Amino acid sequence: MRDNTGVNEHETSHLQEHQRSRTERFQGRLLTVVEDEAELADGTRTRREVVLHRGAVAIIPILEDGRIVLVRQWRYPHGRPYWEVPAGTIDRGEAPEVTAHRELSEETGYDAAAWKYLGEGPVSPGYSTEMIYFFSAQSLTPGEQHTDHDERLDVRAFTIEECEDLIRSHDVDIKTIAALHFLHRGGTNA
Repeated sequence: MRDNTGVNEHETSHLQEHQRSRTERFQGRLLTVVEDEAELADGTRTRREVVLHRGAVAIIPILEDGRIVLVRQWRYPHGRPYWEVPAGTIDRGEAPEVTAHRELSEETGYDAAAWKYLGEGPVSPGYSTEMIYFFSAQSLTPGEQHTDHDERLDVRAFTIEECEDLIRSHDVDIKTIAALHFLHRGGTNA
């Protein structure tokens, strides 16, 4: 099938790029930065800066009354706090479902009896390998929040309408907007 530009939507060989060399520029606790030499399909050589990341999860905790539990934390690179769905980086060798259970408990204190996988996608495919996996969590049981030693979070429940207000006022991150979209659509297969 061709789109309105005459390009076959399934043919991508003219877009492919192949790694020819890699130089590690930074190794951190959560990510690694590399510089690759890449070769384009037509033979052109270029450099690509890539952030290697293990991936992350985002959880939409839903209370019995339908409100969504969000966390607010300071985001140092932006110099301000955002309301966000609970989320976290996948540990080495850990399945996304396990990370989701751990992060929900750590960040909010809640445990959930009902989980649903909603979808996944690349966070910023132009420069990062990070994939994020979205889950909803229901039948919540409150408990004790136990954040990382360097994590300070506020926890609050919002109605869907209040979440929409937070989006309009630019007080949430893009991951939270995507999570709410997945929730509204019922996942990737809806």
